[in-house]
Amino acid sequence: MGEPVKPDPGHAARGRGLVRSTGIISALIFLSRVLGLVREQVFATLLGAGLYADAFQAAFRIPNLLRDLFAEGALSAAFVPTYTRALREGGPERAYRLANRLMTLLAVVLGALVVAAFIFAAPLVLLLAPGFGRVPGKIAITVQLTRVMLPFLPLVSFAAVAMGMLNAHQRYATPAFAPAVFNLVTIAWASVLWAAGFSPAQVALGWAGGTLLGGAAQFGIQVPGLRKAGWRFRPEWGPSDPDLRAILSLMAPATVGLAAVQVNIFVGTNFASAEEGAVAWLSYAFRILYLPIGIFGVAVGTVATTGLALRAAAGDMEGVRDTVRRALRFLCYLTLPATAGLMTLGVPVVRLLFERGKFHAGDTQSTAAALVLYSTGLVAYTGVKVLAPAFYALGRPRVPLLASASAVATNILVILMLHGRLGFRAIALGTALGSIMNAAVLIAVFQSRVGGIVRELFSSTLARMVLAAAVMAPAAWYAARLLEEWFGTRGLRAQLVTGLIPVALGGAIYVGLTALLRVAEAAELLGLGGRLLGRLGRGRKL
Repeated sequence: MGEPVKPDPGHAARGRGLVRSTGIISALIFLSRVLGLVREQVFATLLGAGLYADAFQAAFRIPNLLRDLFAEGALSAAFVPTYTRALREGGPERAYRLANRLMTLLAVVLGALVVAAFIFAAPLVLLLAPGFGRVPGKIAITVQLTRVMLPFLPLVSFAAVAMGMLNAHQRYATPAFAPAVFNLVTIAWASVLWAAGFSPAQVALGWAGGTLLGGAAQFGIQVPGLRKAGWRFRPEWGPSDPDLRAILSLMAPATVGLAAVQVNIFVGTNFASAEEGAVAWLSYAFRILYLPIGIFGVAVGTVATTGLALRAAAGDMEGVRDTVRRALRFLCYLTLPATAGLMTLGVPVVRLLFERGKFHAGDTQSTAAALVLYSTGLVAYTGVKVLAPAFYALGRPRVPLLASASAVATNILVILMLHGRLGFRAIALGTALGSIMNAAVLIAVFQSRVGGIVRELFSSTLARMVLAAAVMAPAAWYAARLLEEWFGTRGLRAQLVTGLIPVALGGAIYVGLTALLRVAEAAELLGLGGRLLGRLGRGRKL
């Protein structure tokens, strides 16, 4: 029979730590994503889904695409494990020197990139959105907005470095709150544009300027925490630094490895530009999807990435496997009901968030159609946030490169095959299927080289989660239809009732069912909620 297997108390502790840290970060990211939706609501009210909305969204894609490829994508994936290792092996002095040299290099390289993009803005816009040429003046407006927003790239890159530094020091709150500051600044700026009564052209240009202010604020809010930790920025040119070279060597494949979603969006924008309003519809739909991606995927991924870097640096492969297993299972628990909910409640959710001002009922239907198809890839979107960093922590960046290439190929194939029949809907479907392919490749390679996750993913626990989500979805859908008959769909009161109550009901049903089915994540989540309520209660008594 052999020795009985002794329970590992570290496993349970890591699970509670993951849930607790994820809960804190999720709350802050939830705030940021809600503010992001408010920002999009104001944008939709002012510009709707017409010419200027399309132009702004396409213009923002250029610096935003570069941001996700180089700043929040490849740079973060390469910087966090390298900085963590430098901090572990050489202490704060070595780590801070690395950060200063990286920021100096970024200032030079990204400054040159901004200048080049400013000069070649017109061909860039034509490459991204060739269909805009069919509408007189649309290309010129998009080029002007692109040039205004290009400095957003270095600003948000510095913010990404600051986020990585604070996360490596296990200070998660300020980095998680920084995107909320970006949204607060842009919302405040939008209120000024609203009050001034500007024309749509002036609103679009003013919003571009507000985007730069928000990017500066996102970086600036993190500086005090870094200074408190002892960091001081000193320009230092050191391209021969071994740590810096390690970052650059990881960034090359990571640039492609984490680029699947953004490259797919680029391809989608190219096709959508031929359809008036489609660029804006897809952007609004993906913004809604970004709420659960941010709350769940980014939060869990942020906590897991730091843990993966530490355990990989220590050679603790069982710790790496355990971290990935727990993170993926927790993500499945959170994203399966979100997927079912968005697919069944797409119309009332979009109606509640956007249908006012220049955003009309037809825009609601089109945005909801895109949202339903995007949602089919939600579990995969979030899973990549854990799986890709695991390979970077293990020093195997070519694996995410392979997975990303497979995702892009899948997306392009779906769009080419179905765009003629489905229009912009094929773009949303292609993006979702591409993300599923991305996650599938990462899971397969991780299982073959490291092992220990396939059995966890396809366990009876996952089956119980799926069952609970399958019961929840029709109940929420029926509640929404019933409430629409009673309250209608016009006006904010009716939209609040038909949009929020079914979502809350669905969430309660899912948590209750998973608790009855003895899903461990449900007990951990309920326990965390009980402890928070207890602390609030004690605070009131004091």
